[in-house]
Amino acid sequence: MTTTSAPTTAITHIAQLVTNDPSLGAGPLGLIQDAAVVIEGDRIAWVGTSSKAPATDNAVDAAGRAGLPGFVDSHSHLVFAGDRTAEFNARMSGRPYSAGGIRTTVAATRAAGDDELHANVARYLAEGLRQGTTTQETKSGYGLTVEDEARALRIAAAHTDEVTFLGAHIVPPDYADDPAGYVELVTGPMLDACAPHARWVDVFCERGAFDGDQARAVLTAGKARGLVPRVHANQLGHGPGVQLAVELGAASADHCTHLSHADIDALAQSDTVATLLPGAEFSTRATWPDARPLLDAGATVALSTDCNPGSSFTSSMPFCIALAVRDMGMTPDEAVWSATAGGARALRRTDVGRIAPGARADLLLLDAPSHVHLAYRPGVPLVTDVWHKGVRL
Repeated sequence: MTTTSAPTTAITHIAQLVTNDPSLGAGPLGLIQDAAVVIEGDRIAWVGTSSKAPATDNAVDAAGRAGLPGFVDSHSHLVFAGDRTAEFNARMSGRPYSAGGIRTTVAATRAAGDDELHANVARYLAEGLRQGTTTQETKSGYGLTVEDEARALRIAAAHTDEVTFLGAHIVPPDYADDPAGYVELVTGPMLDACAPHARWVDVFCERGAFDGDQARAVLTAGKARGLVPRVHANQLGHGPGVQLAVELGAASADHCTHLSHADIDALAQSDTVATLLPGAEFSTRATWPDARPLLDAGATVALSTDCNPGSSFTSSMPFCIALAVRDMGMTPDEAVWSATAGGARALRRTDVGRIAPGARADLLLLDAPSHVHLAYRPGVPLVTDVWHKGVRL
């Protein structure tokens, strides 16, 4: 019996390649100059300099463009319907953001049909993919009934493997006078219906949403059903979210805008990734998270878009990289690492976020000689070519 191997493709003359593997190149980014990458099927088969590239079935000349891993966007809310332009316009005219705006999207999402929600998720995933995002997490959280949350997760799971149950997004209006009853619903019948469709469990641990005890109940129940915790933590002010995330072994604490020294130390001494979401601060004119203390303490930092219709309606990881460099104390190298390898850490993935033999063949080329141009030329559509699972888009 004869077996045929998958066709191979060499991408050569990459001016500067970010591998995120220090064993392959220089510095934490594992940089290789005049690099080549060989793809076999949906995997990376070989990485090195162009002069040493092996013979392959197909060849692509990068012509001096920079290459880097596909972006890993580890935090988004894509299963929704409706529009909140008026809210954004009002907020930009002086009204502060609060968690209550989520209710507008809940009403629209409940009223939407499955086809509309599928189309919306596909649209935003495609939008991100064109900008280099090859791995995308997304959440429920705009249904807030047993039926609507389970529907949201089924729809999300049809489009991505990284699906998060966020029944504890806010207390919906129908439970406004009984938040304890809503927590019982989330940790009971809703979790029963949703756990089969999700990998993660999340909670918005924040004033106006869920306090520390409520968040603990939700995350503990999710863990008991085999879901791994993530936490919306310390976005609008100081609170228990980060400490709870670390205590429960959460994969990530997301937002991390308001941190104490104890929070920073806890993150630095744990495997919980601090995921920063600069699109939210940009879109709400809120205080920027400061990445510098986290990085200097040794915490693992990820960058993500937080793509959602209310507080961060962007699917652009390059935009978030530029914001992180300009306003959050990150170097261009740190921001690129956080948007690729950092996001992979936040999703506990080793097959994405890097360009190395055995990794999934997710990579992109820039119309620029260096990854630094992502911050140097903000707002410019630099991503020219994207490979996802070995397929050139």
